[in-house]
Amino acid sequence: MSLLEQLKPYPGSKKQKKRLGRGKGSGKGGTSTRGHKGQRARKSGNAPAGFEGGAMPLARRLPKFGFTNAPFKTVYEIVNLSQLNQLEGEITPELLASKGLVKKKKKIKVLGQGAISKALQVRAHKFSKKAKEQIEKAGGQTFIL
Repeated sequence: MSLLEQLKPYPGSKKQKKRLGRGKGSGKGGTSTRGHKGQRARKSGNAPAGFEGGAMPLARRLPKFGFTNAPFKTVYEIVNLSQLNQLEGEITPELLASKGLVKKKKKIKVLGQGAISKALQVRAHKFSKKAKEQIEKAGGQTFIL
C-alpha cells in the first residue's frame, strides 16, 4: 500500500503548457503567435467584439427594420376550465389571486382546457370561444371586465 505523500501522476499524463516568447527554438518565439504588427499584436490590443478598426460597425451601418410593440404588449394570465371547476360561486380576479392561480396585477384570460360541471359566474378580461361556450352550456355566465 502506498502512502499519500508518495502518490504522483503517471509519466506523460501531465503535459507542460507551451510557453510563448521564449526564443525561436521553442516553436513559439518571435511574434508569440500574434502575427506581425496590427492592433491585436500589441500587449493591450484586445478590441471589443464587432470592432472594425474605427470604421462604422456593420450592425450600425445596416438599416433597422420591423416593428416591436414590446413596451405596450398586453400580457394575460391563463386560467383553464379545469382550474375553475374546483371553485364555487362567483369567480373574480381577486378570488383567483387569493387562491394562487394568478398574479394580482395581470389581466386574466380563461381558456377551454378541461371540463366544467358547475354553473359559475366568471369575471375575466378575456374568454376563448370554447371556454365561453362550455361555461354557458353548464348554466353559468361570463362577464368581461
